[in-house]
Amino acid sequence: MSYRKRLASLITLDSIIVSTAIFIAFWVIYPSYPNILLTNELFISAIALLIFHHIFAFIYKLYNKVWAYASVGELVTIVKAITFSIIAAGVVQLLTSGAVYRRALLITWMLHIILIGGSRFMWRIFRDRYINKDRTQKRTLIVGAGSAGAMIARQLRNENSNTDLRPVGFVDDDINKQKMQVYNLPVAGTTSDIEEVAAKLDVEHIVIAIPSLRNGQLEKIVEQCNKTNAKVQMIPKIEDLMTGKVSVSHLKNVEVEDLLGREPVKLDIDIISEYVTGNTVMVTGAGGSIGSEICRQLMRFTPKKIVLVGHGEYSIYNIDMELKRVYGDTETEIIPIIGDVQDRERIFDVVDQHQPEIIYHAAAHKHVPLMEYNPHEAVKNNIIGTKNVAEAADAFGVNKFVMVSTDKAVNPTNVMGATKRVAEMVVQDLASRSKTKFVAVRFGNVLGSRGSVIPLFKKQIERGGPVTVTHPDMTRYFMTIPEASRLVIQAGTLAKGGEIFVLDMGEPVKIVELARNLIKLSGYTEDEIPIEFAGIRPGEKMYEELLGEGEVHPDAVYEKIYVGRTVEVDSQLLLDLIDKFDCYDAVKLKDELMGIVYAERRLMAKA
Repeated sequence: MSYRKRLASLITLDSIIVSTAIFIAFWVIYPSYPNILLTNELFISAIALLIFHHIFAFIYKLYNKVWAYASVGELVTIVKAITFSIIAAGVVQLLTSGAVYRRALLITWMLHIILIGGSRFMWRIFRDRYINKDRTQKRTLIVGAGSAGAMIARQLRNENSNTDLRPVGFVDDDINKQKMQVYNLPVAGTTSDIEEVAAKLDVEHIVIAIPSLRNGQLEKIVEQCNKTNAKVQMIPKIEDLMTGKVSVSHLKNVEVEDLLGREPVKLDIDIISEYVTGNTVMVTGAGGSIGSEICRQLMRFTPKKIVLVGHGEYSIYNIDMELKRVYGDTETEIIPIIGDVQDRERIFDVVDQHQPEIIYHAAAHKHVPLMEYNPHEAVKNNIIGTKNVAEAADAFGVNKFVMVSTDKAVNPTNVMGATKRVAEMVVQDLASRSKTKFVAVRFGNVLGSRGSVIPLFKKQIERGGPVTVTHPDMTRYFMTIPEASRLVIQAGTLAKGGEIFVLDMGEPVKIVELARNLIKLSGYTEDEIPIEFAGIRPGEKMYEELLGEGEVHPDAVYEKIYVGRTVEVDSQLLLDLIDKFDCYDAVKLKDELMGIVYAERRLMAKA
């Protein structure tokens, strides 16, 4: 219906209601005096009421409302317009007849609210019950009947025709809310009853509407949701809501990262600001998953200059463009550098030119099976590359050098882990004789990083499966990219020289459970997307460790951050390996790497 037709219809309807209501009111109040309905005073009152009603209706824009989505706010507006028009009609009565028919006007006021308000809300009821009934909407269960859940329910019920969700009920663990109703929707049980409630209400979609879920609670709720065939979504995290990045209505799919059951690492903002703000920082591997996130986190503290060093042209271009787009209005100078950490002369030139106070060394080869086939490349990048950057830091008086390491450096059984452990030794050896504070930061697998298992699983699911897992008992420690990057930055503030910092990563996760969760969260069952076990790949360990036995101090040096015990490094063994590795074949090179690691392990056992 066009605006003009709609306006004419509403004006006509209101005119009929207003014109007749006052006569009904007088007839109800003065039934013994039927002639009163023919008096001039009543006709004058009716005309005045009609005029004032339309005046206040235009003032309060009653004819501009979309009544299909009317709520309490619209009802309040109707009451205001009617009240002022009744008061104005009473003033007219006083001026024309010297009296105010208070009881009749009160009845008129009530009739106006009932009839005018009812005419508006009847359209909404008709639309919801009959017009929308034929639309294809998914019956939706809301987990959480608090303020966020109530807001979701209201928005879904009032939403425009594009929504495909229709709330049918809540579940909530609050005993006081059981068997109650929110927006006429029942609280049908607790989170442990999700499977039963979903079957009873024929639920096709579940929305988790509890933004402040504590550690591990989301995983338990999703576990219950996964017992149904419903698609599961959730509202954003509380920190995103508080910062205004998103609103409650922005539903998102539950990601595997949400199920880690870990509290995020809290940064000591003051200390980080003290040593980053206004200084020059350099990040190697700046285009990689960890390196690029370190850059994003550092930009929050407005360094004087950030030097982005990377071998890949496209990845450095991407992070350079992103930082300039997001932080272009800051005073930080962003400098992209194409350079390989294996190129000693290039690295020394870069450090000499920009004189960074801090270097974050994230450049490395990290793919375990690939490095088993390419051990010489692993040595050149992970060991010699680290040595080049670390010695440049020492030569030009860099204040702090933070190396990104891995849990695979603990009791390594593969080339990648062994090269990272030897790289840690290189850094520890330099720390014993340099003014630069050298440290390494060791953590487990990073969800979503390049070459990690989650992107692989997602691609396999998109192709229709199967999802390949190496072994049913394979476990790994996991953390998110932002969390890992925050740890690296925080470790720099704790550095005294020579430490290996380790994050308390909680409990290890079975890879097969990760795969099952991802399949379910993608809207499939294991019958549709099967899991196949492919066998352990070259160099892989069944279980990863963060520190070897007796290698960790029992007390955390910072919340969830521990420091490992170290022994004196035999620098001659390192130099011999670096000098001769080109002469070894792949098998001999791996033996030499393991020999250095085992020698250190024997020293550790004696210490």
